[in-house]
Amino acid sequence: MKSEVIVVTAAYGREQIAALGGQQAVIPTVSAAGADGVEIRRELFNEKELENLSGLGKTIAEAGLAAFYSIPEALFTEAGELNPDLDRHFAEAGQLLAQRLKYSLGHYRPGFDGSGLREKLTGQPFQLVVENDQTEYGKLSALKRYFQDGGETGTSMTFDMGNWLWVGDDPIAAAECLTPYVSYIHVKAARREGNGWHAVALDEADNLWRQTLALLPAGVPRGIEFPLEGEDLVAVTRHYVELLREEKP
Repeated sequence: MKSEVIVVTAAYGREQIAALGGQQAVIPTVSAAGADGVEIRRELFNEKELENLSGLGKTIAEAGLAAFYSIPEALFTEAGELNPDLDRHFAEAGQLLAQRLKYSLGHYRPGFDGSGLREKLTGQPFQLVVENDQTEYGKLSALKRYFQDGGETGTSMTFDMGNWLWVGDDPIAAAECLTPYVSYIHVKAARREGNGWHAVALDEADNLWRQTLALLPAGVPRGIEFPLEGEDLVAVTRHYVELLREEKP
């Protein structure tokens, strides 16, 4: 089974996106590389794009790509309540014709009544996914507690393979524990440099990303969220699209 491959616009770098005039400019590159979809990042919008999300959604659809939408915020506030801007983000996802809407977890508190969120999601054209980020709320213990306790919310997981390293967790252990909840994978390899971790292209990484991917569900979309750099961005992107599409689980 070949997996869908999604290109995260952030893989091209914030400065490159800004220099090109916004995320819409990389849609032809993603399409020409043979990807199945693109993940749009809210934090990378310029004012013009944010005012014309329906136009961006149309461009993505006309390119034959699926749209995913990433919000750089947590699903739960410090008070343990749902993000107060959910309705606005839902509307933006609708304008983009997004199939998935992604948040980090945030301050989830066990015992949260998820029926309201499930009701809010009823009839929405997208799936709400929660990602492990690089904060204490992205640790395996936090995500495990949320999905085991809060399954009634109707959400599933974006499994970021690299972020576990930032929070000191083992990606293999996380994959073994959380696989039943995963509906989207962020493929990210990292290498320790100095006192921190840095994302690197797969060809420059060790085999941990392959070992982790082999434990995750087959048939769910795989997102490229590592640096895509080079003079020919179409060729570089195509190389990794084809690699991830063929990589066996």
